[in-house]
Amino acid sequence: MNRSSFFNDLLASIAEQGRHLLDLRRERNPSGRALGELCEALLSGRGEASGVALARDVLTSYGALSVEERLAFFQELHERFGPDREKVEAAARAVIEAPDDDARLRQLHAVSEPRRQELIRRLNLAPGGTSALVRMRKDLIDALRANPALREVDRDFEHLFSSWFNRGFLVMRRIDWSTPAVILERIIRYEAVHAISDWNDLRRRIDLADRRLYAFFHPALVDDPLIFVEVALTRDIPGAIPPILAEERDELAAADAGTAVFYSISNCQEGLRGISFGNFLIKQVVEELRRDLPNLKTFVTLSPVPGFRAWLTSALESGEPPLPALVSDELRDMLGTGADAPLPETAREPLRALCAYYLVREKRGGQRPLDPVARFHLGNGARLERVNWNADPSRNGLRQSYGLMVNYLYDLGDIEKNHEAFAANGAVAAASGVTRLLKSVPEQKKQTPDPVA
Repeated sequence: MNRSSFFNDLLASIAEQGRHLLDLRRERNPSGRALGELCEALLSGRGEASGVALARDVLTSYGALSVEERLAFFQELHERFGPDREKVEAAARAVIEAPDDDARLRQLHAVSEPRRQELIRRLNLAPGGTSALVRMRKDLIDALRANPALREVDRDFEHLFSSWFNRGFLVMRRIDWSTPAVILERIIRYEAVHAISDWNDLRRRIDLADRRLYAFFHPALVDDPLIFVEVALTRDIPGAIPPILAEERDELAAADAGTAVFYSISNCQEGLRGISFGNFLIKQVVEELRRDLPNLKTFVTLSPVPGFRAWLTSALESGEPPLPALVSDELRDMLGTGADAPLPETAREPLRALCAYYLVREKRGGQRPLDPVARFHLGNGARLERVNWNADPSRNGLRQSYGLMVNYLYDLGDIEKNHEAFAANGAVAAASGVTRLLKSVPEQKKQTPDPVA
C-alpha cells in the first residue's frame, strides 16, 4: 500500500510540473461538451508530464460537472471518440486484398479500437486516476437506462477494467479488529446483504473465534475494498440467519467447527459492475480456511433469494403455470397481504416448492436462472442444497422472498463438473431434497433440462 501511495505522490509531482508546461486556451471549468477539447489535447499530446497534468485536469473538471453535463460528456465520448469508420472500412478492404499481410492486419486492429479506449488509458495516468475512472463508470451506468446508445462507451470501460482488475493484481486480506478504521468504516457502509448496525455489530462479525471476513483489494484503490465475504464457522449447515447475527449467542471454538458458511457477499464498487471477483474470492477463502482449519469439511452459503417474491407476484398476476396447481385461493390471499407480514405455517411447503421451481427451472434467455444470486453460485459450480423456510424474518427478507433463504453447497469434488454442466447447457446441480420439492410442481414443456441430482 505504501508503494501505491509513493507512486501516486510521484504522479502528482509530475502533473504539477506538467501544468507549467501547458499553454492551452481553454475554459478553466469546461462543460460536458467542451471537456471533449481537453480530451482531444490529451490524445494528441506526447509529453509525459503535460499528459499527466492534462489527465488530472480532465478528471478534476469532470468531477465538477452537474448530472446533465456529465451526460453531455458521455455523449461526447460516444459520438466523437469512437472508431473512425472510414479508416476501418479502408483497412478491412486492404486485408481482404492481401490477407497474408501482417502489417495490414495490425493496421486493421489499430483503427478498429475506439479512440476512447486510449483516452481512458491516458486518464488513468493521473494521480488517483483509476479510482476516478471507477466513479466515472458508476455515473455512466446510472445514465444507461435512459440512454442505451451509451452502452458502446460502457463496453470500452468494461473491456479495460477487466484487464486492470485481473485476478493477478488483486490481494486478499483478512479483515479483523486490528484493520485500519478507514477500511472498517467502508465495510460497514458497503455491506449489502445484512446491514451492519454499528461498531459492536461489526466486531461480532470479525473479532470472534468463529467469525471471519475476507476482502479483495487492488493496489490502485489502496484501502478501498472491491468485494468482501463474511464467514461463520458452525457445526452444521444453518437454516436461518438470525442465529448467525444474534447479539447473544454461544461462541464456538474454531477447532470445533465442521462447516464454513458464506452468509454475506458484498460488491463494493458499483463502477466495477460486470467485473467478476466473487468466484475467485470464494475459492481463495476456501483454500485459506482449509489450510488454517483442516477440521472444516463442509463449505456452504446461506443465501438470499432476492428475485423470488417479485417473480411470484408477477406470475400470479399473469396466471402463468404452474401456479394454478400450487397456489390455492387461500394461499393467494395470504400472498397478497402486506410485504412485512410473515406467512403462516400452512404456506411453508407450497412456497418452498415454488422457490425451488423458480431457482431451478425459471431461466433467463432459456438457459440461466432468473435469480442473480443463483446465477452466481451455480455458475461457480455450487449445488442448490436446501430451501429454508422462515430463514430471514427481517423486513428485507420478507419483501425479497417471504423470508426464504437457500444453501448452496460447494462440494470440492464436484465443483468443476457442476460448473461445466451449467456453462454448457444451464443444468442446475440440485440435492435430492430440492428435487423432491420439484416433484410437486408440474413440468412445463418450455423448460430446460432436469436438474442434476
